Amino acid sequence: MTAEPLSANWPIGVFDSGVGGLSILSALQTQLPDETFLYLADSAFAPYGERDEEFVLQRSLAALHILNEQHPIKALVIACNTATALAIHVLRQQHPDLPIFGVEPAVKPAAAQSRTQRVGVIATAGTLGSQKFADLLSGLGTDTKVITQACDGLAEAIEQQWQQPHNPAVRGLCETYLGRMGRFGSGPGELDTLVLGCTHYPFAKKELLAVTGPHVQLFETGAPVARRVQQILLERQLLSQGTVGKLSLMATGETQNLQQAAKHWLSMQTQVLSV
Repeated sequence: MTAEPLSANWPIGVFDSGVGGLSILSALQTQLPDETFLYLADSAFAPYGERDEEFVLQRSLAALHILNEQHPIKALVIACNTATALAIHVLRQQHPDLPIFGVEPAVKPAAAQSRTQRVGVIATAGTLGSQKFADLLSGLGTDTKVITQACDGLAEAIEQQWQQPHNPAVRGLCETYLGRMGRFGSGPGELDTLVLGCTHYPFAKKELLAVTGPHVQLFETGAPVARRVQQILLERQLLSQGTVGKLSLMATGETQNLQQAAKHWLSMQTQVLSV
């Protein structure tokens, strides 16, 4: 990490194991259009969700190192629920001067909105098994029942759908996992809200709603995270000063998924640097 004071004109670093973090990046670009972003997909080591804690921690530390090699960053957004749950505390300890933001399942706002008091959460096994998620549930302070479901393989299937448009595996996994959670709907005992606890899952909203029905509310994390980043950068006088926002995309493994996903979800054609 550079010893220089953080500069407002430095970029914001964002990383995920793959394309899922683009759902967070899109919200960041909407909220902070003047900022420059460096996005890293750790595709050579994806997915994180079914890996052990030490592996995820080491890859998170490596991602921060790679981002800083390209250009010193003024903030880091961990656009991955699993990496947030298993690694953010260590990254913050090792880099106390760098604002580091994570993502967590939006259970609290979902519980506040649920009329049936039954909230579903889908996420990776790593996220659901973490102490951070256990603390999140214990701090709810409501009578809302939270039904969780680990979705092994779903993030990876979403990751591959850029090579296989309309990948049937995504729909099949959504049907399987949501089918284990109970009935969705607005009636007594039904789940009327579904929390997307992995940044990949917003890219499967169509398939998810086909199972839950259109009246179930889906909760994502991108917009709240973007507002929090803006707030902290403003407080620390680190918002970009008169620059034009730019984006650089990088991947540790294959680059095609990220390039195609960025074209589709960010409406931009850009080269992906292999690092």
